[in-house]
Amino acid sequence: MTLTRERPPLRVCAAFGVSPEQLQPLDDDAGWRGDGVVLRPATDSAEAVWASGALGKVSLPDVRIARPARATDGRAIVGGWMAYRLSPDEGDEVPGERPPVDDIVLVSVKLHQALIDLPRPDFIDKRKDLLAKADRVAWGEEEAELDEANGGRWFEILAGAARETSLPSQVVHGSLFSSVRLTGDGMPTVLDFRPYYRPAEWATALVVVDAVVANVAGASLIQQWSHLPEWRQMLLRATLFRLAAHALNPTADEKTLDGLRRAAVLVGEAG
Repeated sequence: MTLTRERPPLRVCAAFGVSPEQLQPLDDDAGWRGDGVVLRPATDSAEAVWASGALGKVSLPDVRIARPARATDGRAIVGGWMAYRLSPDEGDEVPGERPPVDDIVLVSVKLHQALIDLPRPDFIDKRKDLLAKADRVAWGEEEAELDEANGGRWFEILAGAARETSLPSQVVHGSLFSSVRLTGDGMPTVLDFRPYYRPAEWATALVVVDAVVANVAGASLIQQWSHLPEWRQMLLRATLFRLAAHALNPTADEKTLDGLRRAAVLVGEAG
């Protein structure tokens, strides 16, 4: 779901040691990758500082995690952009191939088990960007006028089935489907981190919903993970999140809306 396609300015590329000619947009996202670095718009310096500290403590034996990188002058944010970088022994090129969706779901399960003890970051409650607003709307914490023709109508249809759950919230990654790629040795790599504070099962359901929207998965994947707690409710909240973000986004595209309609139908039919 494209929220912006603004390219990182030349001075930002220079500050993080990235060649502008090597930059490629991340799929369905606001980030750019090249020269072993992912550049992403950053609206809060507190988030960049948090990511540097929190992610440095997370280690998984069969999953790589790109770490936030400092600019040449030591800044975490330059011109509204922050960077994630693989360590030098993991190669200079950011991987581009997406793993099978099942593998990304497994990455989600393992990653969120490793994140379970992280405290809630203060900046999450202060965020006012489009995705933060869509997240709160999807969980019934905020109201917003949603464009019916742009996903709002489907939001209304699904929202009636949403129920409260007893699942605990924790720090989760809210964009793993777009963020996991393979390195040259075939190891899944988390290229960046989009923190939210929701149930881990929601973040995993979001991987499945995003895969359905991208038309690389269908009902079988939804059913495959139905053993996870409160699975249908997590699928509903994940779909509501994406529908709200699309309806609030003035530059949202019709292709993504088609995928969201497909996801809404399959999630609505899920038992």
